Amino acid sequence: MLILGLDTVTDQVGVAIGGHEGVIANFEVLRQRRHAETLAPAIEFVCRQAGIRLDEIGLVAVDIGPGLFTGMRVGLASGKAIAQALRIPMIGISSLDLLAFPARGTDRVIVPVIDARKSEVFYAMYRSVPGGIQQVLEPSVGSIEDLVADLLARGQDALVLGDGAIRYGREIAESVHVELGDGAYPSAAPLVQLAHARALREEWVSPGDIRPLYLRQPDARINWQTRAGRHER
Repeated sequence: MLILGLDTVTDQVGVAIGGHEGVIANFEVLRQRRHAETLAPAIEFVCRQAGIRLDEIGLVAVDIGPGLFTGMRVGLASGKAIAQALRIPMIGISSLDLLAFPARGTDRVIVPVIDARKSEVFYAMYRSVPGGIQQVLEPSVGSIEDLVADLLARGQDALVLGDGAIRYGREIAESVHVELGDGAYPSAAPLVQLAHARALREEWVSPGDIRPLYLRQPDARINWQTRAGRHER
């Protein structure tokens, strides 16, 4: 089964195609939130590089977040449209899983950290297990102080990575001893790898059942509630 992976929840747009032989084509580019303009040409490019027609795809995998709301919606909408048109299933995987998976060779606690803006970060914690990773702290959103408190409570050496770790790495390291990893963004390549493992277990869903992982409300909703509260006074 050939899998198309779409990753658009951060500043990076990624598309990959792969299957039982691994990832056979991969494309990544930083476009500063120009996800809608970038994704369709990226899909066409990856299909050409792989020598595969889009109608040969058997499953669509998407990064469901957490991350940028606009980018997340672009990837989900595009993935659902392709899956519905081809009448194929989908698999959704968290951006935090995608950041943590490539670091599975470490013996430290793996802590992916994604910049959530507004002086907050999305994060979770994982440990390496045979064949992959296991989540030991569920996805959370909070301040750097919240993240540091969770790291101190864990009491183990940690590897932190992601654009949030790059932005706030100095603040984190001033409070707790950590190693800063190289990975800045989730990637479509591990998305295809993880989706393939789940596909072998038939852990897919219909396009209508894919849901984004929102750890906080969209800004527009927050602003609307703020305005409504003012009118009630």
